[in-house]
Amino acid sequence: MNLFSRNSTPRRSADAGTAVAPPAAVLPDPELAALTGEWMIDPAHSRIGFSVRHAMVTTVRGSFLEYESRLVFDGSNPSRSRAEIALATASVDTGVEQRDAHLVGREFLDARKYPRMIFTSTSVRLLSKDVYRMTGDLTIRDVTNPVDLDLTYIGHVTDPFGYERVGFDGTTTINRSDWGLTYNARLAEGGAMVSERLRLQFDIAAIRKPIEG
Repeated sequence: MNLFSRNSTPRRSADAGTAVAPPAAVLPDPELAALTGEWMIDPAHSRIGFSVRHAMVTTVRGSFLEYESRLVFDGSNPSRSRAEIALATASVDTGVEQRDAHLVGREFLDARKYPRMIFTSTSVRLLSKDVYRMTGDLTIRDVTNPVDLDLTYIGHVTDPFGYERVGFDGTTTINRSDWGLTYNARLAEGGAMVSERLRLQFDIAAIRKPIEG
């Protein structure tokens, strides 16, 4: 769907056997200009989650059930797009009550002291067809570090109720110790009970926010 710029055949330089053309710039799909505006994540049809290796042999998956969002998408100029998502740390859900209680406790998220995790974008660029890289600041336990989130545009529709919807899938991998999440237990074999590498997953269905007034 994207258009790619076409460069004329480069001239052969005097000291080079074969000229190498510069990479073609990726331009936004003109059809996406109609999606420019403010959007909100629909929690009923979205998932903001994570996965982490446990005991070196299996993967634990969870998600955050409560969050607020503000998304501004500019289909003509992706660099002007931006996002802010605030997640309630106490809403973490892995399907195991005892494990969830441990995660919201002082050894991990410490939800009483730090009730929110916040991602705020700082830049957006188009990487390739339907793929964007959103760089932003992720704050956990009052520690802020930059992360790169790769987002794939899935598509857009108008549902039977008249709501405009747009879909994105995104993922990034972080080292939890960079945010002070250093708790760990060791296995008898010498490995870690919980991996330091944590994969964050954003399966987003967003609804266009009505224009007020």
